[in-house]
Amino acid sequence: MRIFVTGASGWIGSAVVPELIEAGHQVVGLARSDASAAALTAAGVEVVRGTVDDLELLRDAAAASDGVIHLAFKHDIAFSGDFQGAAEADRRAVDVFGEALAGSDRPFVLASGLAGLAPGRVATERDMAGFDGSTVSIRATTAQEVLAFASRGIRSSVVRLSPTCHGEGDNGFMSTLVAIAREKGVSGYIGDGANRWPAVHRLDAAHLFRLAVERAPAGSVLHGVAEEGVAIRDVAEVIGRHLDVPVVSVAPEAAAGHFGWMAGFIGLGLPASSTLTRELLGWKPTHPSLLEDLDKGHYFHAPAAGA
Repeated sequence: MRIFVTGASGWIGSAVVPELIEAGHQVVGLARSDASAAALTAAGVEVVRGTVDDLELLRDAAAASDGVIHLAFKHDIAFSGDFQGAAEADRRAVDVFGEALAGSDRPFVLASGLAGLAPGRVATERDMAGFDGSTVSIRATTAQEVLAFASRGIRSSVVRLSPTCHGEGDNGFMSTLVAIAREKGVSGYIGDGANRWPAVHRLDAAHLFRLAVERAPAGSVLHGVAEEGVAIRDVAEVIGRHLDVPVVSVAPEAAAGHFGWMAGFIGLGLPASSTLTRELLGWKPTHPSLLEDLDKGHYFHAPAAGA
């Protein structure tokens, strides 16, 4: 298959690309910078230069493909205060992909998240996020739109990714927690730290995206979840041991001062199952668990001077 991938040089995309190529697929990747273009070319990818705002370019690339995996999201503006702007740009891109693929029975796979699905219990693929008008729920409506593509002759699926897709080179939530612990001199969690996050290794996530584009039925919801839930206190303890700093509870009212932008996430309980995904596609995560990955030590390499 000729597969168009947005976010092809990103954290997940850079694992998805070799997964696809090794399976015999031809990959066309969207690159917004010279560095991304060079990395993709070196990986054997046909490069399309542009961004998710270049809607005509996206339409043409999708129309010329046998399938699309949409991983790109404007995380830079989303986590600097304009989540709504990032989510709205994502929705426009998805609309264009729907127009380009309608009636073709070609696959379209969207990367999404697990937040807000089933507060107080383990979320499954059958759960749908509520739409409360918040900026976060905009992404949920986009995922719902993609599932509805099935009625328009598109083999659409949504991969809901764990909040931590860990692995060597990760610059996401786990590396941020390590940086905060290093700066504060303590490794913290909120309250009793019993809240749990699902987790998946990025290479296992990449394999799931390949299975989705190859054979997920139209309208499928898939969970990129290798571990149902890892207690944040356990994460903090591993970080504290590796950095040789105390492990402490942070009061909820002090969370913003301690964790910064992470305060809104670190106290959440987001356990989720992937039983239905495994049964549907035969997906079997094989890479290290989150705590095993943390214990490997690569998250704790001292930052370079001046970094």
